[in-house]
Amino acid sequence: MDALPAVNEHRGGTPDLAAFMDQVRRDVPAHCILTGADQTRAYECDGLPLYRELPRLVFLPENEAQVVAVLKACRDHRVPVVPRGAGTGLSGGAMPHAEGAVVSLAKLNRILRLDPRRCTAVVGPGVRNLAISEAAAAYGLYYAPDPSSQIACSIGGNVAENAGGVHCLKYGQTVHNVLRVRVVTIDGEIVELGSEAPDAPGLNLLQAFIGSEGMLGLATEVTVRLIPRPRSARVVMASFPSVELAGEAVTRIIADGIIPAGLELMDRRAVNMVEPFVHADYDLDAEAILLCESDGTPEEVAEEIVRVEALMREVGATRLQVSASEEERLKFWAGRKNAFPAAGRISPDFYCMDGTIPRRHLGAVLGEIADMERQFGMRCSNVFHAGDGNLHPLILYDANRPGEVERAEAFGAAILELCIRMGGTITGEHGVGIEKINQMCAQFTREELDAFSAVKRAFDPHGLLNPLKVIPTLARCAEHGKMHVHRGEMPFPDLPRF
Repeated sequence: MDALPAVNEHRGGTPDLAAFMDQVRRDVPAHCILTGADQTRAYECDGLPLYRELPRLVFLPENEAQVVAVLKACRDHRVPVVPRGAGTGLSGGAMPHAEGAVVSLAKLNRILRLDPRRCTAVVGPGVRNLAISEAAAAYGLYYAPDPSSQIACSIGGNVAENAGGVHCLKYGQTVHNVLRVRVVTIDGEIVELGSEAPDAPGLNLLQAFIGSEGMLGLATEVTVRLIPRPRSARVVMASFPSVELAGEAVTRIIADGIIPAGLELMDRRAVNMVEPFVHADYDLDAEAILLCESDGTPEEVAEEIVRVEALMREVGATRLQVSASEEERLKFWAGRKNAFPAAGRISPDFYCMDGTIPRRHLGAVLGEIADMERQFGMRCSNVFHAGDGNLHPLILYDANRPGEVERAEAFGAAILELCIRMGGTITGEHGVGIEKINQMCAQFTREELDAFSAVKRAFDPHGLLNPLKVIPTLARCAEHGKMHVHRGEMPFPDLPRF
């Protein structure tokens, strides 16, 4: 098998910008092409501003034919391509290449078909996550994955990152709720992965594509599964005197055969950060708060709530409150979903991490993160999808203070490697992007990375799609432990220059 660097090699000479633009302009109108720093500055980073780069060009295609034209020209002239959705990603996956093109799919934002009888919706990749549920509400249906950024994030970006959300424990992540994706390859070929039928013939490439972070192709149409809105939904909000006891409550709930619609945990710092912002009636004296939602028929919900409350009391909950109305249920969740913007009120900058661990280690991991706060001299608040062990530590820092950016990066890397040591993984829903590429070397063997590389080469033999993201080179792995990427810099010396 070829060595890993072949994944990101660009075979051929230096691209001819004039010839490239001549080819693109045959099919893409001028108003869909952005050039110059004044036009492209808004695309220099995604939701992780630690890593940024000004792109050479930005394309805003208005239809699939224009996407095909852009990708064919990029292939012909060996121009690197970085796909982009709404730009809400948190791992630097949409960070541009300095001499490449960003292809934003934001204008492909129509809901093409909504079939309430089949419980499906066919949408463009630029459609907002929440817009699908808003359109389906008239039929008593909704789209289950609900990341915190759902009011802004796009379904195409969700597919790229395999996004989850607070209800992914019961209803699954994007990969469990997407039936079919229409994809344009780097050769400009249109392929359909998956099917609206229960199964599709051939290799299961749909699940390989979902979560591939724009490295295999660009989605131009997505068919999602819709589910009926539950007749009833209620949330138990429980306070605990320690994070360890809250983690024990999570374990007991799952062990008892209960699969809540949502099971979220926040530590004391997160609670005290969020409450003044949202006024969700959180217990400011609790060391940890657990939110557990039950949904279904009123009878099912009532029975499950009784069981959950009993388990929480047995573990040592000091306060229990059950939502008495839909308004109160949404208020409880508003605090958890606004943890990120709430962090912006108390800290000039924050760095949101994403790792996953076995549930039984929740308490131990949070204890080690507290030790890391002292080690790195930084504050960290913790919010996470406790039901599936997906951590989202928020490292608070001030980029204007010398050395704090570097310490925040080192703190984040230490958390990710802690997740690996605990038997977990470096991402649950944010993806790898550029942020976690060093930790890929720690988590996976050379043979596993070679397998990832082979899949990448099969779709993209010239390594033009989102180059040098996700899959590390051998050189990077050989020097793992050193931070090769700093804010405002791109370690792409071997890529072509216009």
